[in-house]
This record gives sequence, structure tokens and C-alpha cells, in this order.
Amino acid sequence: MNKNNSSRLFPMAKKVMPGGVNSPVRAFNAVGGDPLFIKRAKGSRIIDVDNNEFIDYVASWGPLIFGHAHPEIVNAIARQAELGSSYGASTELEIQLAEKVVQAVPSIELVRMVSSGTEAVMSALRLARGITRRDKILKFEGCYHGHSDSLLVKAGSGLVSLGIPECPGIVSSLAEKTLNLPYNNITKVRELFENEGKEIAALIVEPIGGNMGVVPPKPGFLEALREITKKAGALLIFDEVITGFRVSLGGAQKLYGVTPDITCLGKIIGGGLPVGAYGGSRQVMDHISPVGSIYQAGTLSGNPLAMAAGNVMLDLLSKEGVYESLEEKSAKLCKGLKQNVVDLGIQAQFTRVGSMFSMFFTSKEIVDFETVKSSNTDLFKRYFNGLLGEGVYIAPSQFEAGFMSAVHTDEEIDLTIEASRKALNAAQG
Repeated sequence: MNKNNSSRLFPMAKKVMPGGVNSPVRAFNAVGGDPLFIKRAKGSRIIDVDNNEFIDYVASWGPLIFGHAHPEIVNAIARQAELGSSYGASTELEIQLAEKVVQAVPSIELVRMVSSGTEAVMSALRLARGITRRDKILKFEGCYHGHSDSLLVKAGSGLVSLGIPECPGIVSSLAEKTLNLPYNNITKVRELFENEGKEIAALIVEPIGGNMGVVPPKPGFLEALREITKKAGALLIFDEVITGFRVSLGGAQKLYGVTPDITCLGKIIGGGLPVGAYGGSRQVMDHISPVGSIYQAGTLSGNPLAMAAGNVMLDLLSKEGVYESLEEKSAKLCKGLKQNVVDLGIQAQFTRVGSMFSMFFTSKEIVDFETVKSSNTDLFKRYFNGLLGEGVYIAPSQFEAGFMSAVHTDEEIDLTIEASRKALNAAQG
């Protein structure tokens, strides 16, 4: 594989950007070597500046369910760009997308558009604290909810990939208000709420862990969180930035039949453009200004380019058979990957919910952040680079999810399974 141009660009990037990147995992610190610099992408493939072509299972970290540069989405963006890229004023496109979100997501009667998942979560926490007049937040180890100060405590994929136990610069008084428990451990949740429940404003959770790799909720876990928070007068927040519209049209809450008080969305509802959103019942959302007194604003909130792309994306997702096809493709891929490790005698665990999947190089059952961290990262490093050499691109970290798209073909899935076998063979050394 030729990486001459990527190797040339990386030193240039490091002169003008911290670590040469605008998001840490892109630096390939966890897997070694110079990172890829992408020049274009189409469908299920990405092409770097050295003209290497890869079957892509990162999908811009999840939102590109219909692959890169889908013609209907591209056309919608182009049409809107000719009319203006940003107004700082309201548009009909915002109403149309909001109507689609409200129709699809069980917990949402009103939705506020923002520009990123981090912004959505930050706003949702302020809303919860404002409604309850309480300060403490409960989150789970390994769940990542953006990079605001309150939530970077034991925050999963990005930090652990870089070997950073805690992030300097977080205001200690905010960190003290953020409580952490092991994911999937409902006993610990009950104990905490018995002692501190009257001080907890909200419990925030990824209903399917997606930022420590894919960690599904144990049966009854989400239902118990709903019961406990309701009893304590705390709000339940589902961070569905990854899972919203990825695992079903109504997100993980629709899939599992558990309705939170506030839902955070992102990624997919912008069709691949920067976007975020948070929503809930009218009773909850009427606390947001200008109706209520809890302030949140943004010049690029409801950006017309993102709204145009998001409207097309949600229309495409509403078509019959989309999620069934994703399930079939994902099941086929993971069955083949699992057979490879069995045949080669490699210790690995597989997790999958719909079109989100992970392979962990460990013998331990994956249930929380501690079991995830038992993975053999050296083996993953060799495996990742072996796959890259075979023309398959997965996330450059053991602690990230993989994503299937609707445009991956059976032939590409077969090629991926064969590439995985070769990469595993080489990784064993």
C-alpha cells in the first residue's frame, strides 16, 4: 500500500494543528503509522490521497447509512447551497425535519436543533438541572457524551485509545457533580439512588454503548433505569447520537420499548453534515427559551444545508426494508468474522445490535468498560494494519464501533471476511 502522500502531509499537518489532526483518534496513535488523508469517497468506499481504495466500515463514525455522497443527499445540499449556506434565521426546512423526528422518536414532542452531539448533550444536562433544581449527574464508565467538562470523566473510546486516564483542565467542582458507575450494573444504580437520589438531576446513558465499542444493555437494564429515575424525580436522558435512526427508525428507545425524558440526537439527522438535536415532551421542552427561562442559542442551529440533507436522509430511512437489509448484511459479516477467529483459534468476543458491531480481542464476556479494557490492543494494532493492507478500513481503535451501510454489497462483505482472515493470520505472527 502506497502512503507517500499521506506521509508527506502528516508532518505538514503537525506544524499547524495539535498532533496534526482536528480529532484525536484520527492521528492513528493507537495503531501506529501515519494516518490516512482522504480525498474522496463514494458509496461504501473511501479513497486516500495516494489513491488507495478501502471498503469503509467507519462511515464517518456512523451517520452514513446510505454510504458516501449519496446522489439524493448531494443534490439536496447543492440546491440549498445555491440559495445560501446560512441565514441565522428560521427556515421551512427546520420545520420539516423536526416533524419527521417527532413522528419517529417516541419520547420527542418538541425538538431543538443544534450543531453537534456535544452541544445537544450539554444543553440537555442544563435543561435537566434547570427543571429539577439539582446539580448531580449520573453517567456510566465508558460512555462518551461529548467533550464538555461535566462528562469527560471516565469517558470511553477517545481517552482510553490515547491512554489518558483523566482529562486535565476539567473544573474540579463540575467533576465532583458527575457520578460514575459501571455500565449494565443495576445493583450499583439502586444503591447510589438510595443514598443520593434526591440530589441527582439526571441519569444520562447510551442505551447501547457505542463509544467503548458496542456494548448492548443487559435485559431489563434500561427498564430499571426508567423505573429508578422516575421514582427519584430525576430525568432519564438517552444519548442516541449514535443509535438514533441507526438501530431503528425510532432509535434504541423504540427498539427496547423504553421512553426517556430527554433524547439527544446527532450525526444521522444531518445526512452526514454537522448537526445535533435534543428533544422531549412539551412539558419538558417548554422550559427552554424563548418559552421558558433555560437559555440555549446558536447561530448555526438548524443550518439549512444540514436540514436539507437531513430531510432526505430521514425520507430514505423511512422506506420499506432498509433496516431489514442492514440486519442481513451485518449478520452475514459478523458470522464470517466470527468463523475466522474460531478456525484460527483466536480469543475474541463479538457484539452487535443491528448495523453496529464490534470484535474485541479478549476471552471475557463484554458487559462494561472494564471487560472492554481487557482486550489485547497489541493484537488489534496488528490486525488493523493488516486489514488496511488488504483494502479494508475499520476504526483505528479497539474501543470504537463498526458500522454497516445499506450500500455494502455481498461481494464486499465476502472480500472483508477474507481480508479479515488474512489479517488475523498475519497478526498472530
